[in-house]
Amino acid sequence: MTEDRLLLTPEEAARRLSVGRSHLYLKIASGEIESVRIGRSRRIPRHALDAYVAMLLRESGNASAGERDARDPAA
Repeated sequence: MTEDRLLLTPEEAARRLSVGRSHLYLKIASGEIESVRIGRSRRIPRHALDAYVAMLLRESGNASAGERDARDPAA
């Protein structure tokens, strides 16, 4: 069901990342995860979760084989 929506609640986003709600709010506060305010509610765009996971993969050096091949054709 959340696959169809552009914006997720913090609880939904935390569940998708398998982290706690407090941890998600820390990442939002640090700017690592993008979010928007709608009235008094905070929402996280789906693409922000994809971007965060991609950043984690880049930092850990665990890019997928396809991404490695794109960077280094000799790999």
